[in-house]
Amino acid sequence: MIQTSIKAFKDQLSAPLTKQQITTLQINLGKRCNLACKHCHVEAGPKRTEELSPEICQQLIEVINKFPQIQTVDLTGGAPEMNYGFKPLVEAARRANKQVIVRSNLTIYFVPGFEDLPEYCAKHQTKIVASLPCYLEDNVDKMRGKGVYNDSIAAIQILNRLGYGKDANLVLDLVYNPPIPNSEKFALTPDQKKLEQDYKSYLQKHFGIVFNNLYTITNLPIGRTKFQLEHKKLHKPYLQFLESNFNAGTVEHLMCRNELSIDYLGNVYDCDFNQMENLPARTCSGEKLTVAKLLEAGTLDLIEEIKTAPYCYGCTAGSGSSCGGALV
Repeated sequence: MIQTSIKAFKDQLSAPLTKQQITTLQINLGKRCNLACKHCHVEAGPKRTEELSPEICQQLIEVINKFPQIQTVDLTGGAPEMNYGFKPLVEAARRANKQVIVRSNLTIYFVPGFEDLPEYCAKHQTKIVASLPCYLEDNVDKMRGKGVYNDSIAAIQILNRLGYGKDANLVLDLVYNPPIPNSEKFALTPDQKKLEQDYKSYLQKHFGIVFNNLYTITNLPIGRTKFQLEHKKLHKPYLQFLESNFNAGTVEHLMCRNELSIDYLGNVYDCDFNQMENLPARTCSGEKLTVAKLLEAGTLDLIEEIKTAPYCYGCTAGSGSSCGGALV
């Protein structure tokens, strides 16, 4: 019998999905980007202008300084480096002794005005998590644009010369994204450890490149991925595939449990995916949260239950998926 309906994600769980203590602040600085990748769930690009304001930037710096429980400040976008507030937030977080993650597309280093970024990131010892959806040129350029692979390789070589991937304080991680499905022959992401070895072997042999870890991330059916799936009438079948591969063992490790996702307007979400689908985090009384309200309340731990949607199956299918790769 062919399944036609998708079970609500919250009904799949044995207990409500609750927040733990917040230790990660993930900030989406805006939608400005020098690329417009086919799989981008943020729908970022060169023509987007939305970005952080000075007022919200200052509030975020207050949050970083006020709450010692924050261990990691995770900067994303768009290209986070292109959006207002990037350097002030990096410097505030490092002064407060937080780990800073910069989610980079690598090609930004060759855009006029941003050539100093590799040295800047090395100086402030930011961890770089960089998109390289395959170790082969053709696959990367099909997904991200012609010439992106070669620029990415050149960027990694610059980072390696600065010590990234070699110095313990200069961590460089790469991210694998599978191609967006063209048919109902869906597949889960490959085994993360095995694929990491394939990446390391190929990139070392052909380009002398080293890096620390590879993260495999499932394409969630939102943003441009959702648009392409809908165009091919694959959106619902893909969700059903993800649901059929639900793994309860991933739930306790979900990134949404100990992070807050902040948008460029200062609104608070449980995760970056909920942010893109405009599903705001709420207090137990149903109130939407903002950075200003967190400061006013004097606590980051105002959310009890995490908001869920069918695309949450993407984070819990197979080995699981998160901004830090597989979960189990």
